Amino acid sequence: EDGWPLRRAADRFNVSVTTAKRWADRYRDHGPAGMVDRSSRPRSCPHRTTRRRERRVVGLRVSRRWGPARIGFHLGLNVSTVHRILTRYQCVRLSWTDPATGAPVRARRREVRRYEREAAGDLIHVDIKKLGRIPDGGGHRVHGRARGGRNSSAHRDPSRPRTVHGRPNLGYAYLHHAVDDHSRYAYSEILADEKKETATAFMT
Repeated sequence: EDGWPLRRAADRFNVSVTTAKRWADRYRDHGPAGMVDRSSRPRSCPHRTTRRRERRVVGLRVSRRWGPARIGFHLGLNVSTVHRILTRYQCVRLSWTDPATGAPVRARRREVRRYEREAAGDLIHVDIKKLGRIPDGGGHRVHGRARGGRNSSAHRDPSRPRTVHGRPNLGYAYLHHAVDDHSRYAYSEILADEKKETATAFMT
């Protein structure tokens, strides 16, 4: 409407000149209604598998109990094409059907719906993870037995006995983790053990 050249209009809206020309042609032909977004789906698909061939795919699946690879080889179709046809016609897996009758014996997987409590604090998920302690500076997996052993000895708790092999026993740390079901608020704390008294104190 302002009489801008196509290139200037394309630069202004950060699009290609081809796109700007297409918009301008639509506006000239249809007015403001032509500026509504249109579906990019093709109006026709000449390479789409015919309905007759699709019925043959389903028929072989039901009568012969063949898989996509064998059906595709028999009909000269790509395996992925056969799989899409079977999915479109809601054909269940062969392992979910009765070998004698071909009738489904197992339902298709339903959409998973996650439960959620109405208010925060109604349900709290608690988990405790047992983790081996790693000395400051890293252990033997990073630095090897010699240096890792020195790091372990430097940070060993004297109250803990050594292992049967005479190595320092650093013990374990216990990660207590709580998640509120409604708000998904999470809280974690590393504690010395997983006894009921410790877990109770963690929740309070």
